[in-house]
Amino acid sequence: MALNLVNLDDRTRKLMLEEVGLDDSSGKLYISPRLNSRGEHEFPRLLREAVEKHDDAWLAEQLRSGGLMKTEEERRKPKGGYTTAQVPVTAPDTLAEGEFNRFYIRGLCRRAVEDNVPKLVIYRAKQVSSPRRESEKMIGESVDPTKLLQDVRDSPGVDTALGLPPGPNSGLSVELPERQSGLSIRFA
Repeated sequence: MALNLVNLDDRTRKLMLEEVGLDDSSGKLYISPRLNSRGEHEFPRLLREAVEKHDDAWLAEQLRSGGLMKTEEERRKPKGGYTTAQVPVTAPDTLAEGEFNRFYIRGLCRRAVEDNVPKLVIYRAKQVSSPRRESEKMIGESVDPTKLLQDVRDSPGVDTALGLPPGPNSGLSVELPERQSGLSIRFA
């Protein structure tokens, strides 16, 4: 099931696409080690198409049905050495959701900055069966879009200093404050 990204519209998608282009042209686009060689090649194009026309669920399905993920990976053993393990069947979902949400956050931060919106609000964009306590505490908090944008740009594919998004599968994202505050401000 796709993330419920409440401000995902044509304007936000355009800004997201620009952010994907920034990372791709600078060699900073996150390419998961769980992608196979064909997946590494196809992922940038599929991510762009998802941003332009679809959502994270579509991207996950393309990764899965296209056979673009590895089936096994090496993992470090606690006492040293390595072992081979199965890549989780949820790996396409985790990758697609995480990267789509990161670019949504970046696009929405840019939109907020352009519109002089001083804060974005953290909300749950996906219901999870066992929400993390630290994620639950973040819901309803306000974040500075300029700082969040820089933080997410500086941390491709890894945890950010501000903790948003807070790790894989958290289900958290950000939104413009109008829905939370009940203000009738229009953001075109």
